[in-house]
Amino acid sequence: MLAKAVIKYVRMSPRKVRYVMNPLRGRSVAQALTVLRATNRRACKPLVKAIASAFANARQTNPTLGEEQAVIARLVAEGGPSWKRLRAAAFGRAVTIRKPTTHIRVELERGHGAKG
Repeated sequence: MLAKAVIKYVRMSPRKVRYVMNPLRGRSVAQALTVLRATNRRACKPLVKAIASAFANARQTNPTLGEEQAVIARLVAEGGPSWKRLRAAAFGRAVTIRKPTTHIRVELERGHGAKG
């Protein structure tokens, strides 16, 4: 493992984040950022932030490292705690609304982006 980064409590469903992150595994940082910037999904913004943070962490220990040399080894979206809100319902009842959160974890390794 070259470097890692974790972004917690992203106000988005883990399922929706996984939909965007699945094609990124095994790609170089440069390829992944290019794909994310061209994708029109809400989950792209926190993923760009997480990958850029992991790459910056890798550059702290190895300043000559390029974006093509760092490969995404592990990319995980785990479910965080759900925010619970109440909504008025019929007959004076209240219904719980769940607002899911996600923890995004990125790990980089040295290598060449094999995925094309």
